[in-house]
Amino acid sequence: MATTQLSYSNLAANSNLLQPAGTTLVAAPTNNMQLADAFPELTVLRVTNTDDDTDLTFTVKAGDHPPALAAGQGDLEVTVAFGTAQLIGPFESGRFVQSDGSMLFESTTTTGTVTALKVPRNT
Repeated sequence: MATTQLSYSNLAANSNLLQPAGTTLVAAPTNNMQLADAFPELTVLRVTNTDDDTDLTFTVKAGDHPPALAAGQGDLEVTVAFGTAQLIGPFESGRFVQSDGSMLFESTTTTGTVTALKVPRNT
């Protein structure tokens, strides 16, 4: 299975960020996306669907045990309507973090982008 690596776009307290271009979605089941060294509670994903007539399903994969004690709640699947963007998160470490500290994602289509935003803690 090929894995596309995502990286954070860091939000800064009391500041702004020009909307990043994002990473083109890759479609499951042969491909997935990974956010290494993830901070789930500080992570918000912006998923866009640039298709003109088809909804996509974006999946945040449940973690593995350990450390994801709540992984039994399963994957989080979000429908993104065509021509729209959806903000997803923040997330719970106990449900979504993998044993290597990453988070995994899948999409049903490649017609869109994903941006991982890292929300700062209070400064």
